[in-house]
Amino acid sequence: MTIHNTQSSHTPSTIDLKDLGTVHRLGFGAMRIVGDGVWGEPADRRAAVAVVRRAVELGVDFIDTADSYGPNISEEIIAEAVHPYGGSLKIATKVGFTRTGPDKWVPVGRAEYLRQQTELSLRKLKVDALDLLQLHRIDPKVDAEEQFGVLRDLQQEGKVKALGLSQVSVDELKAAAKFFTVSTVQNRYNLTDNSSEDVLDYAEENGIGFIPWAPISAGELAQPGGALDEAAKRLGATTAQVALAWLLRRSPVMMPIPGTGSVKHLEENLGAASVVLDDATFAELSAARHGSAK
Repeated sequence: MTIHNTQSSHTPSTIDLKDLGTVHRLGFGAMRIVGDGVWGEPADRRAAVAVVRRAVELGVDFIDTADSYGPNISEEIIAEAVHPYGGSLKIATKVGFTRTGPDKWVPVGRAEYLRQQTELSLRKLKVDALDLLQLHRIDPKVDAEEQFGVLRDLQQEGKVKALGLSQVSVDELKAAAKFFTVSTVQNRYNLTDNSSEDVLDYAEENGIGFIPWAPISAGELAQPGGALDEAAKRLGATTAQVALAWLLRRSPVMMPIPGTGSVKHLEENLGAASVVLDDATFAELSAARHGSAK
């Protein structure tokens, strides 16, 4: 099993990202290869390394991480697992959060901090230029233009190939676009959260890759008897696979990055690329989503 299959005629398997090139739309999120609370070392570092290597073996060519995962540890594990990054493999990372403990996230958008963290990510990932650097959050205590400006400067200096944003509004996307070409936007989006519907529409209209975080969350839809559970039974798939297949069908710019610290779950998640949603099932899940999503 690899992820190279096209899920259906409605869902191309790849996307062309501005300033970055072509990647498969089903990628891997590296938040869960560290310790509990996205903090510290994983319980088994060798197992975490094995997950990253297996993802690449199965055809994943887009891995998403962040300096704050660990902090630092996720980037270090990725480098340990698959550096040098041969072929078409792209590593995306993020800056803009500092960590004060497990499950604690503090936005810091001062220019000197963003620049420092970018330099450290270059060192940890062992590259001369980051494939994709995303602003993890816009710091409300710092002028947004200052934050956008330092990202633009880093790109102009050749330290970054492509730039993106995370958890932003359409207006913030438009504001950032005055400083640099926005390659990706990463907002929470899944079968139970449609709060970024307008951002997805804007991304599709403007050729921006949309990376949905928490892509598998499905709440009551995945419970026994729920719409997702019933669809999964009909299709002979897991609820996670069907949730991911729905995302891939939802928009050609959608780039799910399900994360896990388990090789078994990784292989199950990537199996979503082979799940074909017929029109009726897609419509059924979409209708159920509107009845439960926030």
